[in-house]
Amino acid sequence: MQAQVIALQTVLVVEDDPIAQVRAIRLLREVAGDAVQVDVAGDIASAQDGLDAGKRYDLALVDMQLPDGNGIDFIAWMRAQRPTLPAVVVSSWAEEETILAALRNGAIGYLLKNAEDIELAMHLRSLQRGGAAIDPIIARRLLELMPQTPPTPAPRDDIHLSARETEILQLVSRGLSNREIADAVSLSRLTIESHVRNIYRKLAVGSRTAAVFEAQSLGLLH
Repeated sequence: MQAQVIALQTVLVVEDDPIAQVRAIRLLREVAGDAVQVDVAGDIASAQDGLDAGKRYDLALVDMQLPDGNGIDFIAWMRAQRPTLPAVVVSSWAEEETILAALRNGAIGYLLKNAEDIELAMHLRSLQRGGAAIDPIIARRLLELMPQTPPTPAPRDDIHLSARETEILQLVSRGLSNREIADAVSLSRLTIESHVRNIYRKLAVGSRTAAVFEAQSLGLLH
């Protein structure tokens, strides 16, 4: 996934708590300047009405618990109706199920309301640089959910390296030159170069390093 730089010129805040609304506006102006346009919607229906009316935003900051529904449902609706509008959750909820549901439904970040102003401002600035807006507590929980030893990827069925090509690629991964590989397998250097070109073509790469990396990622090289 490529990093998404967010300008923060127009922001939609979906939040029903007046104190949280004021805080969000203040932090956005601190980060993006007084020219930032911030629209506040106190419920999902108001936010949807604004978007349906054609209003465009650089970012939506969404609370989880809203008077007429769950913020996750609104984020899922935006993903379907306004797929280019990034959404970041700003919530008091920190349950794993809620966090994962928000991210699965399209949120690009998850921040906690109990964070200090300086922390929230830092995360907003990170969005402007194409970074992530993930509270450290949330990031730690997500890492804990990841398997400790990632499974070896299964080889793709549409890529087939011959036994000789695999042997040569193994030697390439050890840093041997074409001449050294030719000596090791008792073939001519021109034959090795031909095999290497075929490997590049099959893996759709243009360098030895890329070939090794791609083969390893596809489970073709161990």
